[in-house]
Amino acid sequence: MIRRKNSLPIIFAFAAALLAVGAAPTPPSMNDILAASPHGDWRPLDAANMLVMQLPAGRVVIDLAPDFAPKTIANVKTLVREHYFDGAAIVRMQDNYVVQWARSDHHSLGAAKATIAPEFDRAIGRDITFDPLPDTDTYAPQTGFSAGFPAARDPAAGRTWLAHCYGMVGVGRDVAADSGNGRELYAVIGQSPRNLDRNVTLVGRVVEGIELLSALPRGTGALGFYEKPSQDVPITFIRLGSELPAAQQPKLEALRTDSTTFRALLQERRARPDPWFKHSPGHINVCNMPLPVRATK
Repeated sequence: MIRRKNSLPIIFAFAAALLAVGAAPTPPSMNDILAASPHGDWRPLDAANMLVMQLPAGRVVIDLAPDFAPKTIANVKTLVREHYFDGAAIVRMQDNYVVQWARSDHHSLGAAKATIAPEFDRAIGRDITFDPLPDTDTYAPQTGFSAGFPAARDPAAGRTWLAHCYGMVGVGRDVAADSGNGRELYAVIGQSPRNLDRNVTLVGRVVEGIELLSALPRGTGALGFYEKPSQDVPITFIRLGSELPAAQQPKLEALRTDSTTFRALLQERRARPDPWFKHSPGHINVCNMPLPVRATK
C-alpha cells in the first residue's frame, strides 16, 4: 500500500497563517478538512459495483464490496439483472436496528443460485488494503478500514471481515449458514449491531439515501416486520448503476482511507478539539468514524 511521505496535512496551513498575524488559531473542523482536501485523496465509485434502489420518495445508492463477498454479490447482481426486485418491498423496519426488503411472493430466482456458501469473513491478503485504527475494540483484535468500508481483522487467525456499522448492507438468511443468497437484503439504521459480525454476509454500504430508509415508519410486528401488506413500502426497481443511462448514473466519489485527508480527519474525530468539547475522548470506534462520500460533476 503506497502512502504519502509528507505527513503534514496541508489543511492545517490556514491555522499557521492565523498564528502569523497573532490570532488564536481555530482548530479545523471536519468540513474545513474536507473542503481543503486534494482531488487525489478521493476515489470514484464504480457504477458496475453499485446498486440503485428507486423508492417513491427517492433513490438509495449502495456501494458493493466484492473484495469481501464476491460470490454473494455475483448472485445479487444476477437477481438485479433479471429484475427480481421489481415488485419487491421494504417489509421490515425495526427501530434502532435494521430495515429489510424482499419479495413476499414465490417469484423465480431465475439464473441466481438458491444457496451460497457464507462469506462471513475472508483471508487477510495483499489484494486489499487495511488502514488500522489505533484504538481497541470490543468485538475484534483490530479494526480499521478496507477498500472504503469499516472492517475488522484477527491477524493471529489470518481473517478479516466487514463490520456492522450504520448504513452497512447485509444478506438476510435462515438458520443454515448457506441460506443467504441475496434475495433478502437489509441495511443497518441504528446502533451498530456488531454482534452480527461474522454471522451474516455483508455486501456493501449505503452511500446515498440512508435518510429515506431510516425515517420509514417502524414495523409493529415481531422483529419490526410490517403486519399488513398495505404498510409495505414498494420498491420501484433496483438496478446496477452501470445498467442505467449515463445521465442517470450516480456520480459519486469516496474519501480514500489511506489518504492524508483521512488521517487528518481521523485525528480530528479522535481528539474533538472543537471548543464545545470540554473533554477530549482521544479514541474512536470504527463505526463512529465518518466515511465521506460526495457527488461529482
